[in-house]
Amino acid sequence: MRAFSLVLRDPTQVVRRDDVVSFVGADASGSFGILAGHERFLTSLRLGLARFRSEADDGVTYLALAGGLLSFEGNTATICTRHFFLDRDRDRIAQSLEGKIQREEADLREMHTLARNLEREMLRRLWELGRTRPREVL
Repeated sequence: MRAFSLVLRDPTQVVRRDDVVSFVGADASGSFGILAGHERFLTSLRLGLARFRSEADDGVTYLALAGGLLSFEGNTATICTRHFFLDRDRDRIAQSLEGKIQREEADLREMHTLARNLEREMLRRLWELGRTRPREVL
């Protein structure tokens, strides 16, 4: 079987596999597959699991990702995402993704709370400055 390259990128790591024979992912239109020699292709991946097969491994390698952008050009598929996990065990990788998403959601809620508190404090101080500033007399 013919193979293509798969490059996975997130802010902390880059993984490259040059022996991928098939890739299955999902975007807003549903599931799709890529084989070597595919036309030029660009799509936005959904949060969840994708999978690929390689020449060297028997079975499937699962890719959990927090959404991302997939481009296929020159027989290379490149995925850019915020986070990804690779594992041969589907259940283990799904748990890793779920845990990471829960941590990110908690961090996001905390950041929103801090931003609201900061905004409230800034408005209060601006209101106090407006009250204590002397009025101009014409």
